[in-house]
Amino acid sequence: MISEQYVATIIRVAEGDASIARVLREICALDADVRAGALELVSAHLRTQAAGRDVLECVLALREDAVARRIAAHLGPPAG
Repeated sequence: MISEQYVATIIRVAEGDASIARVLREICALDADVRAGALELVSAHLRTQAAGRDVLECVLALREDAVARRIAAHLGPPAG
């Protein structure tokens, strides 16, 4: 389970960068199964790019429904 502090950090980063917030809104709005599949592809790509462990952990956290719901509740829905 991902800590509340970790989720709060993701939200703070998104609040400071509109492009990150936009991507998170889109990801968190996806159905859980679709989100999991999409994030698996993102993870695979990031591993080929030698992404840092922290980035991969964040992508993994977004797969959790509770995390996605909290982020979506805070950031709101994607722009229409």
